[in-house]
Amino acid sequence: MSKSIFRRKSLDKILADVQSGFSDSEHTGTHLKKELRVKDLTLMGIAAVVGAGIFSTIGTASFNGGPGVTLLFVLTAITCGFSALCYAEFASRIPVAGSAYTYAYASFGELVAWIIGWDLLMEYAIGNIAVAISWSEYFVNLLEGFHIHMPRYLTMDYLSAFKGSEAVQQLTASGKLVEITERMKAEALAWNTAPGIGGIKLIANLPALLIVVLITYLVYIGIRETKKVTNAMVMLKIGVVVAVIVLGFFYVTPANWHPFLPNGFGGVMKGVSGVFFAYIGFDAISTTAEECENPQRDLPKGMIYSLIICTVLYILIALVLTGMVNYKELQVGDPLAFVFARVGLTNISYVISISAVIATASVMLIFQMGQPRIWMSISRDGLLPKAFSRIHPRYQTPSFATIVTGFVVAIPALFMNLTEVTDLTSIGTLFAFVLVCGGVLLLPKTEAVKGKFRIPYINAKWIVPALFIGGMYFFWKPMTAMFAEENSHEKFPFMLFILLTAALTVLSFVKNLSLIPVLGLLSCFYLMTELGYTNWLRFLVWLLIGLVIYFTYGYKNSKLGKEGTVISHV
Repeated sequence: MSKSIFRRKSLDKILADVQSGFSDSEHTGTHLKKELRVKDLTLMGIAAVVGAGIFSTIGTASFNGGPGVTLLFVLTAITCGFSALCYAEFASRIPVAGSAYTYAYASFGELVAWIIGWDLLMEYAIGNIAVAISWSEYFVNLLEGFHIHMPRYLTMDYLSAFKGSEAVQQLTASGKLVEITERMKAEALAWNTAPGIGGIKLIANLPALLIVVLITYLVYIGIRETKKVTNAMVMLKIGVVVAVIVLGFFYVTPANWHPFLPNGFGGVMKGVSGVFFAYIGFDAISTTAEECENPQRDLPKGMIYSLIICTVLYILIALVLTGMVNYKELQVGDPLAFVFARVGLTNISYVISISAVIATASVMLIFQMGQPRIWMSISRDGLLPKAFSRIHPRYQTPSFATIVTGFVVAIPALFMNLTEVTDLTSIGTLFAFVLVCGGVLLLPKTEAVKGKFRIPYINAKWIVPALFIGGMYFFWKPMTAMFAEENSHEKFPFMLFILLTAALTVLSFVKNLSLIPVLGLLSCFYLMTELGYTNWLRFLVWLLIGLVIYFTYGYKNSKLGKEGTVISHV
């Protein structure tokens, strides 16, 4: 038995496991259906990306960055483009479910693979909990548009209702009635009207629970049904988004685009978390590799096509929003409906509410389909119990893992307010991107093969050192001033970025590294530093919990370890 925590699975072994039927655990004769093509993958990517971000978080990002938020979408698209190309090369070489987890197992070894798999589980779960809560808000607003009113205590979480009630009481007692917002009134109403037993009140987000149950059922009954529902949702959603863009441009006032960067570049970067929250779709696509008819050819195309389409939509929507009203008015939860109501087109808000319900539901569908397949991949390797890789004999989906995912998302969505931890989803996404970009640098160089994707090789020997020297020259004073401030320990993530950049600069010069993965790794890690010290601490706590599980269960039950297979190179 191998005792190395960095034991690797060779690419040949990963593919051989799938061909032999071992990939589906004890169900050696049951395989996932191979039905997805380029169009399906592209639509799945659009479904995952164009969702909560374009309907909600884009408002706050525009408020912070002004019209210049369009630059953030361009920067994010470039960063995601680097990562998408790296994902595409991995997917071409390793066409099996598991996403960055499987890719890391082949390049970094078992311990790092477990860390990234554990990270992805957090990313998908918290992301879907937040999306479920967002869907609930849109759905309740839509019902109210048709004069259907649900009890307030069945439409929000316990903590929000409690805090809202406390805030209203304090503001009323101090005579500051003007500061009581409509949101606070709704929360106080929920708290005051909720039935209870003793001191415990019955307050829960029932619509969030119902949508998670429905989505989990769709994923459980099979990829064919999931694919059809996803494609229908996306076509309707994109039609509505395009219509909003075209109609909105007739109401744009160019004067609203000046100044373009009212809060400077720092203001633009405050929207990183909200934007990246909506860019997780590429990871979800790669988890469906086993269900593609031709993954080597179709996965790269699907990821890149969806990235281009989504980025164009984001930029156009941002220009419409900041052109129709002043950016200072956009700190709202439903910016698209707000701007049309602001210019007198109140009827459009009904259409937007419907499209928002569809958009957020389609995002949930993609995330809820991706997470069970990561549980399944980890279970195949013995790092989690066998039940997680059980394939349903009739529906041919990872049945147990799908049910567990449903519970993991539904219960917190019912009772919890997770607005403060959505940053964890973004930091998890970026960490996955960093690992994948780094993994590509460790893959062996191969000749181009027809039908397979390979990242274009550009020698980083001189380019990266030039960028590093130029960056240090132009930003030396701001960097030194940053570390001289109070609470300088909170700049620790940025210090790690500088050290990583210096190390990669040396390696690029000595090893002639490929430029695209290097730039992808550095740009993703830099954006991680923008997410704040507190989120780094939360993220590290989650990873520590994962390490405890690995060393108490996964390490001892690893199939690769039991076979005594130690691969010293990929």
